[in-house]
Amino acid sequence: MDLNVGDIIRLKKAHPCGSSEWEILRTGMDFRLKCLGCDHQIMIPRKKAEKSIRQVKKPLDK
Repeated sequence: MDLNVGDIIRLKKAHPCGSSEWEILRTGMDFRLKCLGCDHQIMIPRKKAEKSIRQVKKPLDK
């Protein structure tokens, strides 16, 4: 999957705050994601992140 820092992804399950959109802050073996609803940050393995992605939005400035 072609995912880059700054991309907005929508995951299958919503965060407890109600938002299901996340911004990618770091890529590699693990992803650092920031919830766009409450700004909470998590690190999850790449395999788990790619499996749970529903939609990818590229930033408009690129």
